[in-house]
Amino acid sequence: MTELNGREFFCSWSGGKDSCLALYRTVQRGGVPRRLLTMLTGDGMHSRSHGLPPEVIAAQAAALNIPLQTGRAGWDDYEAVFLTRLAELRAEGVGDGVFGDIDLEPHRQWVERVCGRHGIAAHLPLWQEARRDLLAEFIGAGFSATIVAVSDARLPTSFLGRQLDWPTVAALEAAGVDACGEEGEFHTVVTGGPLFSAPLDLKHGQVIGHAGYSFLEVALATDAGAKG
Repeated sequence: MTELNGREFFCSWSGGKDSCLALYRTVQRGGVPRRLLTMLTGDGMHSRSHGLPPEVIAAQAAALNIPLQTGRAGWDDYEAVFLTRLAELRAEGVGDGVFGDIDLEPHRQWVERVCGRHGIAAHLPLWQEARRDLLAEFIGAGFSATIVAVSDARLPTSFLGRQLDWPTVAALEAAGVDACGEEGEFHTVVTGGPLFSAPLDLKHGQVIGHAGYSFLEVALATDAGAKG
């Protein structure tokens, strides 16, 4: 990854471990975070893929002290909305974007293409690195994350609510899935770590099934996290 050397960037923010580690690495290498960019569902009720409520994403942004920018879209207009948000960022002088992909080549091609439309350089600091090494860095740095979504075809719902620690990593591998979940086997929400001013206190709700996934409903245990 190219050193950003004081340049401002936005981070494509899912709320999960990979986008968090990409942000962490970029900050360590001299980048200055200007925005977190999170795509929500068309009704604005949840984040795309991870199914997180916007107040949890907002609390993460507040704890990270990075302004949050969101877009609402269905899959049919996702790219158009994303491009609009990129245009807004470019107009503010942001010329670099950071993404947490590890080795999904079609998505790398997509982010490079859409960012290129507005003269933004796409950076993928985790690209093609060993999954175990990435997990060791994430856990070793002191980040905490909870599994909030599982693919029904790959994992049982008993993984929902588990902390992403080494016993959980071992259990994921024993279940025959990639420990980083790069093929969509599971998703996480990051609740604390070295970039956070304070950890998030989340409460767990019911499990909701949708489109082949089971999602653990999470919410702020108090409303204080959304006011930082």
